[in-house]
Amino acid sequence: MSLRQMEYFLAVVEESSFTRAADALHVTQPALSHQVKALETAVGGALLERMPRGVRLTAMGRAFLPHAQLAVRSARQAERAARAAAGVAGGELHIATVHAIAVGMLPGITARWRDLHPGVSLVLREYGSTDALEEQLERGAADLAVGPEPKDWTGPLVRVGREELVIVVPFDDPLAGRGAVGLAELADRDWVRCAMEPLVEGVPVLDWACGAVGFTPRTVLRTEHTSTAVRMAAAGVGTVMAPAHMVRGAVGADCLLLSLDPPWHRPLAVFSRVPLTGAAAAFTELAASSQAAVDPDYAGPGR
Repeated sequence: MSLRQMEYFLAVVEESSFTRAADALHVTQPALSHQVKALETAVGGALLERMPRGVRLTAMGRAFLPHAQLAVRSARQAERAARAAAGVAGGELHIATVHAIAVGMLPGITARWRDLHPGVSLVLREYGSTDALEEQLERGAADLAVGPEPKDWTGPLVRVGREELVIVVPFDDPLAGRGAVGLAELADRDWVRCAMEPLVEGVPVLDWACGAVGFTPRTVLRTEHTSTAVRMAAAGVGTVMAPAHMVRGAVGADCLLLSLDPPWHRPLAVFSRVPLTGAAAAFTELAASSQAAVDPDYAGPGR
């Protein structure tokens, strides 16, 4: 079997049609059908069931699909990495991350990247959780990831900073004027929660932290995105715990941030399936230097 055959197979699956897939690939339908048939012969059975209105995967096709996707992604990643390492025009670096980092940390880094490396474009892929981020990177969806440091990552990993969680309240909140607050002082508060909330020991961080000081947070609203939760806090719906870099950098113009006492941080890292070389290494260094500029207490990159 060949990489081209797998690309043709994936195009048919995506389009649910040989005709539309042939148009998308700019090949004739007989040529496409021949390549898919050759692939099915190589694997020893039908991967697609031809229907009166389109196609669908057979059981063998469903089993084959994720491996074909990984093979094609890995081949494209290898090409991108080589082109980016050479600095040629048209090179791409694909970056995976979670929403809060995409909104709060990466815009400034990306702007600097465009000034320093105009020949290598960036493609950003956002995921809703750290689990999804790590899973998609393992499957070859990006060249590297920027996110909370994973526990058991076996590939290359470089710490590039840290994330501080802060309390978000409206300007007219009774705590206005305070620089920091202990969680125990917030036991009677209503809370806005986010599906992207970090986990500590398998428990959402707010539940974990509040439980440690003797109370269970009273949740009045749950959102999908951290940025939505912050906007709700600014409107007075409830108190929010959120990453400081996201609130300060993107959505916190009309709300107050209070540091936690004691403060709560978690390390951020760039990690990959393959060695961080060329453009990937340059992006890692830029992320670390950018974090050091905004967080002088950060000790610097490391494993």
